[in-house]
Amino acid sequence: MNKILVTGGTGYIGSHTVVELQQKGYDVIIVDNLSNSQIEVLDNITAITGIKPQFEQFDLTDAPKTADFFFRHNDIKAIIHFAAFKAVGESVDKPLMYYRNNLVSLMNILQGMSYNNIPNIVFSSSCTVYGQPEQLPVSENSPILPAMSPYGNTKQIAEEIIRDTLNSTKLNATLLRYFNPIGAHESALIGELPLGVPNNLMPFITQTAIGIRQQLKVFGGDYPTRDGTAIRDYIHVVDLAKAHVVAVDRMLNKKSKKNLEIFNLGTGNGYSVLEVINSFEKTTGQKLNYIVVERRPGDITEIWADTEFANNELGWKAEQGVDEMTLSAWKWELALEARKRS
Repeated sequence: MNKILVTGGTGYIGSHTVVELQQKGYDVIIVDNLSNSQIEVLDNITAITGIKPQFEQFDLTDAPKTADFFFRHNDIKAIIHFAAFKAVGESVDKPLMYYRNNLVSLMNILQGMSYNNIPNIVFSSSCTVYGQPEQLPVSENSPILPAMSPYGNTKQIAEEIIRDTLNSTKLNATLLRYFNPIGAHESALIGELPLGVPNNLMPFITQTAIGIRQQLKVFGGDYPTRDGTAIRDYIHVVDLAKAHVVAVDRMLNKKSKKNLEIFNLGTGNGYSVLEVINSFEKTTGQKLNYIVVERRPGDITEIWADTEFANNELGWKAEQGVDEMTLSAWKWELALEARKRS
């Protein structure tokens, strides 16, 4: 069994990816500092797969602890690096926190890989690296325009750090630029559970519908879009998780065509915020209390993916539509509420 390190593996995308990796027979070890996740996620992963992943809790910005971890686990075959802060709005307010966390952790990991001959990394990048694109949809060859937020800039800089490191080492990297993951696992045992007030749309929708939040704020109703709200390419988190397994398979089977490969992960469809709200109301029968407010600093107007390269080269394609995404997120929220009451 090939051992795979998943950093941030108790988080939203990380936990779903751990499930998919274990179901494909990989031996998974998780490193997470639990800054935006809960230890109980490990039990829920175990309930789905029948396998409890190894887990170590520490902060990857701690260089000595990270170095010690890699010294003890130098049999790792690939790393999937999720561990990062990811809220656009928060990054505008706390830029130094984002630069330190997102970049120092990556540099410590690359150092550990280099010293211990761990050859492969799949990096969790983002469509934010494209800034506000001049042409849509965006392909992997679209220009990297100035980032609209410190979060987006950390992803741009991280990609540059990886590219420069590969030029001086024998490491291999796959950069997965995802669009907007939403939804939850069909078991309703894992899903998006931010600590505190959500920064992302979907958990704010479900928490408003169930009564945790009084009202949903839609940031911006005056964008030059079909209904005035911002447009994003939403992708089901399970589809996204499966793409990571495909990327790891490709690297371990030496199918990569060069030492740095880049793929967009989206559906190729753009949905406005109001369209996502309408989908949620339709699939769940829940009416949402929402209000349109001013735009949020750092947000772009619209973006969606050209998925042709990922579909053809990776042999991966997103399978679930927006209605399946919104309904699965609601089932997850209901399951959370039921567990609270039991």
